[in-house]
Amino acid sequence: MSASYWNQVLADGLTVPEDRPLGDLTAELTRMLGDPDPGRRDEIALQTLAAWIERGVYDDLLVGLGDGMSEGLRVGIETPGTDDVFRRSFSALVLGVCLERANAEDLLGRSTVLDWGDRLATWLLREQDLRGFVEGKGWAHAVAHGADAIGALGGSPHLEAPELTVLLDVLADRVLAERLPGQPPLDHGELDRLAIATLRLLRRDLLPLSVLEPWVNRVATVATEAMAGPVGQDPYPRRNHAEGFLRALYVQLALTTRPPAVRADLVLVVVDALRRTNHAFLT
Repeated sequence: MSASYWNQVLADGLTVPEDRPLGDLTAELTRMLGDPDPGRRDEIALQTLAAWIERGVYDDLLVGLGDGMSEGLRVGIETPGTDDVFRRSFSALVLGVCLERANAEDLLGRSTVLDWGDRLATWLLREQDLRGFVEGKGWAHAVAHGADAIGALGGSPHLEAPELTVLLDVLADRVLAERLPGQPPLDHGELDRLAIATLRLLRRDLLPLSVLEPWVNRVATVATEAMAGPVGQDPYPRRNHAEGFLRALYVQLALTTRPPAVRADLVLVVVDALRRTNHAFLT
């Protein structure tokens, strides 16, 4: 359909049109999630799907919608650097909205949530297109959108401490993944979004310090070992993601108005880690 059709939908307050079946509308919006035009992708497809999910339009169809979004995570995964990244990235974002709705209204069974979580985590660790903003095409932001979805997943009552621990490791693995030649750094807010996702897991108050302390130290060790590498090797590409994530996590823990129960102890752990990773710069 023409852009004017969807612009009218927006103008009408995103009321579901009655002149076409919902399935047809959804299929078109799903295709538009992969459109390189940010006006169609962000302003029409994402806004419309998110609004309809949040208003309960898909409550009886949520499993099918989420399954479709999880399939979108695989589109073009073997060929990073193409426009297919938009379909993957925005599918993750919509999947996160599905999870938020399910969490609020208890709409999904445990098996569905775990299935989506497995697909989401697998994609996030496989994703090689790290572009943040693409000139002329807008936000790709796959890692940021993946982090948002992981945060939503972590809010599911179907996930207990073992599953949350796995998600913590997924987030750390994404932070610490070595960049391939030609990959850009995560410098478009992705580390902040990963830290926000971490905080959302912590707010479940199911993860003890005995799990969190070695997890933080794992991230810090990568930063310190990078700086201790051979003198002929630039340490910063390896260090910056780990260091930036620790700083972002500290900001979240220090400034949040909804702290997890473990905050006081965990802040001390993170500060100690930052002291070790920044010892050469402290005066």
